[in-house]
This record gives sequence, C-alpha cells and structure tokens, in this order.
Amino acid sequence: MHSLKSIIVELIHSCKTLNSFKQIHAQLITSTLIYDETISSKVAEFLGKSVGFVDYARKLLIHLDSLNSYPFNNLIASYANCNKPETAILCYKRFLQCGFCPDMFSFPVVLKSCAKCCGIGEGKQIHGVVLKMGFGCDLFVRNSMIHFYGSCGKCVDAGKLFDEMAVRDAVSWSGLISGCVRAELYNEAILRFKEMDLKPNVAAVISVVVACGFVGNVDMGKGVHGLILKRALEKDSAVSNALLNMYVKCECLGDARWVFRELDERDAVSWTSMISGLVMYKCSNEALDLFDDMLLLGVEPDKFILTSILSACANIGALSYGRWIHDYIDRKNIMWDVHIGTSMIDMYFKCGCIEMALRTFDKLSSRNVLTWNALLGGLAMHGYGSDVLKHFELMVRAGLRPNKVTFLSILTACCHSGMADEGLWHFYQMENYNISPGLEHYGCIVDLLCKADLLDEAQNIVRSMPMPPDAAIWGSLLSACNAKENVELSQDLVDKLHLFKEKDSGVYVLLCNKYAINKNWDDVTRARRLMRENSIEKSPGLSIIEVNGTT
Repeated sequence: MHSLKSIIVELIHSCKTLNSFKQIHAQLITSTLIYDETISSKVAEFLGKSVGFVDYARKLLIHLDSLNSYPFNNLIASYANCNKPETAILCYKRFLQCGFCPDMFSFPVVLKSCAKCCGIGEGKQIHGVVLKMGFGCDLFVRNSMIHFYGSCGKCVDAGKLFDEMAVRDAVSWSGLISGCVRAELYNEAILRFKEMDLKPNVAAVISVVVACGFVGNVDMGKGVHGLILKRALEKDSAVSNALLNMYVKCECLGDARWVFRELDERDAVSWTSMISGLVMYKCSNEALDLFDDMLLLGVEPDKFILTSILSACANIGALSYGRWIHDYIDRKNIMWDVHIGTSMIDMYFKCGCIEMALRTFDKLSSRNVLTWNALLGGLAMHGYGSDVLKHFELMVRAGLRPNKVTFLSILTACCHSGMADEGLWHFYQMENYNISPGLEHYGCIVDLLCKADLLDEAQNIVRSMPMPPDAAIWGSLLSACNAKENVELSQDLVDKLHLFKEKDSGVYVLLCNKYAINKNWDDVTRARRLMRENSIEKSPGLSIIEVNGTT
C-alpha cells in the first residue's frame, strides 16, 4: 500500500488535465486511499490549479466526511494564492451550501481573497460569521480582518478592530499601517508606526518608508533608515528599494545615490527608481550614464526605464540617443504601449523632429489624454497653431476629455500664432469641462492679449484673477505698456504691483522703464527702493560661446 501511495502521489503531481485526474480518482476510490490526509491534500492542491474544477472539487471533497477541514482550506488557499480570488470565494460558498463547517484556518484564506478582489460585501458577511462562531478573539483571524479592511480602504473599521485587540503582534501593526498607506492616509500611518510598542516587521518598515516618501517627511524617513541599518534589514531588496524611492520623492538625490551604490543586488525597481529620479530632477546626463551602466551589466530595461530615458533625451535634446532608444525598442520587439509612445512623441518634438513625432503618433494603436497632450504641446511649441486646433477637435471627437494641460497647449499655440479670438474662445470654453484656469492659463491669455495690443482686455483679465499675478503676467503687461508709450496701467493694478513679493528683478526693471518713459522720476526712485528693501538685484546679462572646445 505504501508503494501504491507513493506512485499515486507522483501521478497527481505530474497530472495536467481533469480527464487524466479522473482515472487517478477512480484508483483512489478502489484503493480507499481517498481517505488518506496526505493524498487528500495533494488532490486539493491539484484541483486548485484550475478555475474550471470548482464543481468537481466540491463534489469530490464534500463526500470525505471523515476528514478534517484541511483539504477544503487547502483548495480555497490554492485559488487565493493563484490570483483567482473570486473563485476562492465561490468555492467557499459552495462548500458552505454542502454543510462544510469553517474553522479558524478557513477565514484567513477567504478574507485574503476578499482583500484581493476588494469584495467588501463578502468580507463583511464573513466578519459576521467569525463573530457568530466565536473566532473574533483569535489573533490570526483578527489580523486577517484588519488586513482585509485595510486593503479595501476601510481604515476606520481596521482601526476599530485593532484598538479592540487585547493582544497585538507585529502582523497586527503592519496590517493597520499598510492599510493606512493604501488609503493614502500617510500621516496616520507614520503616527501609528511611532506608537508601536514592539519591533516592527519588514512589512511595517516598508509601509512607513513609503508613507514618508509621499508626504516628504525626510527626517522620519532617515530615522527609519537608522532602524533598518541597526536591524540589518537593508539586505532585503524590498526595503532598500523603498528607501531609495523615499529619498527620490523627498528630493534627496545624494542619499538616494548612496542607497543605490550600497545595494548588493539591483533589480528592475532599483534601476527604475534611480533613473526616473534623476530625470525628474533634471539630472538627465547622469540618468543616461546610469542607463549605459545598466546595459553594460546585461540588465534588460523594462518599459518604465525606457520611458524615463526618452524623457531624459527630451530634456537635453539628445536626438541621436533618442533615435537609438527607438531602434532598440524595435530591435528587441518591445511592445509599444501608450506610455512609451507618448514619451517618444514628446522626445521627437523637443528635439525638433516634427515629422517623426507625427509619424509616431499616427502609428500608435492606443492613445490617452497624455498622448494627445504631447502632440498638442509639441505642435504649439513649434508655432503650428492651426494644426493644434484641428487636432484638438479630433481629440474631442475621439471621446477623450481634455484637461488643464490640454488647454494650456491650446492657449500657448494661440499665443505663438497670434490667434487672439480663438485663444479667448477656448479660454472661456474651459468652464464647459469644469476646469478652473490656473495661473499658467491666465499667463498665456494675458500674454496673448498684450501681443494683440488688447491692453484693456488684458487688464480686465488680471483684475478678475482669483490669485495674485506672477512675474510672467506682470512682465507681459509692463512690456506692452513700454512698447506703446501712451498706454498706462490702471492705478489699481499699479497698487497691486507694489505689493509684488517675488524676487524677480525683470518685473521691477520693466516698471522702472515704464516710469522713466513717462518721466515719473519719483516713481522710478520708489521702485528702485523697493528692490533694495526686498534684496533684489538685477543679474548682469552675459553670453557664453564655445571656441575651440573652450567655453
């Protein structure tokens, strides 16, 4: 019998289809090995590999009345671990209908499935069953409920369960803290971490580091970093990657570089975090150098890294490098997605290759609003105002809803092309899309009106702004006034200008020039005094050229 058992275990392990398993099932029945717990667990493990076996599994296992709940729990756990959470919940329900009585090991795997598919209704029902059956005080079950509520964004419910616990372990704390992070309650996560009265586990450490990154709490992040070094947790790649990402988000590139250098092993997450961070903070040349190092080490870049590298090429106008990336993507048969396509369009536009940018846009099979914004912004940058308006109409017809960046591209295009009427019309159209104009939109429309010699309309726009004008808006108004010597700024705007707080010397110089043109020397003196009081100095103009390799 022992040899037959070993053979059947091997057959179950190598079985691939349900029809083949049915033959094994027949042998199990005739040999009575079906009631062996080792065999039953192997059966449950096999049945858990396919969604289509649920009904068959239910009929098979439910007849094993003499067995404990282990094979049932094992089958449900198999579905939960194989990214089939809905099937795990369905399997649990089918077993209940056939008289299955769950125990303390059943609820955690079902709650895990509910957490994966955000089945808040099913999870609450299971919570009720847990309380009814008296398992509410079991630490393992209670931790599973905290994880479930936290994963579904119900941090208040998770917090209530946590606060009611008489005994808590590291899993209890990490479940609550990670739930706060998922719900974007980052400060709450940091506060809970500070309240911990025992050693945090890796999950809690990673969660609080992520929270510090999102709120920019670099001091707390460095404190947790010290704890990580003290407990030698930096060897865990997930912990190190979380630290690296935190320093990048907190704009501490020096610390990020140090963490990156100290990594024993660098995975795709490490490279992506470091390279994207360098691109984000305009260290594009360093990002390209790091990308070269990555390729020399034989690491295959993923789509996220390629997207960041294309952005780096766009930032510094590295057209040849950008073309090499384009060739690399085609050579490696990397599937074009909307992110790579959008970055490629932006790169070609910023490098002056308008035709290649348009060709790339046309060949994309899927486009989102970011893709259209890259197209509109690139055309606007090169002064193709009419084309921007035409493509905007095509975008709307395609069913995509424009956002603030879309309208900023339109207003920029109208400003560069001198289309005042079209610019005003689209500016007021923003209300139809429930978009409130930002400072940059006001800056574009004021500049457009000033260039069109519509100074009165520009001043009316400035008066209606819900926020104070910035240096660009004042610069547009003052430049227009200086260009037309007989035009005066309204007194209420002049009074506002005297309250101008930005340390932009250009605005004050323009104001002084305006007063000097009108021979208002007292006002010139007052403007110069304001510059001195605000410690504003005009930087001298200079030009830099390269001669024989020397700057």
